[in-house]
Amino acid sequence: RRLSSRRLGISTSGSAARLPRGQAPSAAMAPQYYDTVFSEGAKVKTVKDVQAEKFISSFAQHLKRQGRFEIPKWADYVKTSKAKELPPLDHDWLYTRAASMVRKVYIRNGTGVGGFRKVYGGQIRRGTCTNKFCKSSGKIARYVLQQLEEMGLVEQDENGGRKITKEGQRELDTVAVQAAAEDEEEKDDE
Repeated sequence: RRLSSRRLGISTSGSAARLPRGQAPSAAMAPQYYDTVFSEGAKVKTVKDVQAEKFISSFAQHLKRQGRFEIPKWADYVKTSKAKELPPLDHDWLYTRAASMVRKVYIRNGTGVGGFRKVYGGQIRRGTCTNKFCKSSGKIARYVLQQLEEMGLVEQDENGGRKITKEGQRELDTVAVQAAAEDEEEKDDE
């Protein structure tokens, strides 16, 4: 059964459809407005309270400063997927990938190498044929998870995949609080 604008109580006269009384326009429910309403005055305590982009960049810098994460020789010329034509242009791309992966393990325990291959995969261009999904490199995901295990941030889960350790959760939360503080200082300077 089709829902018409008359049944929904929406007037379609004019150039834009009008909403019934008491309903806010869709722009008011846009994520940027929604986030600003709830983020004002909120204290940052965990990784989930910080925007992904800000956390990943600050944790990548944290990993680089620590020096415990080893960068292999092949990192300069390896492609991240068979769908890619060139290796990453950023020399610190492995720190960024590690920060992104540890955040994903924090948010969703039990993610393994196969899951990360799907997450970081993309469309492979096949010339005149249609594009198809292609998984990313398993070697990179496996190497990053092994390095994070050696650092004590993640551990093997008994149900498969990896999970965050207590020490890892503590370290990630402190970096998240620092990243939020840096973001607040930048907003205050403007």
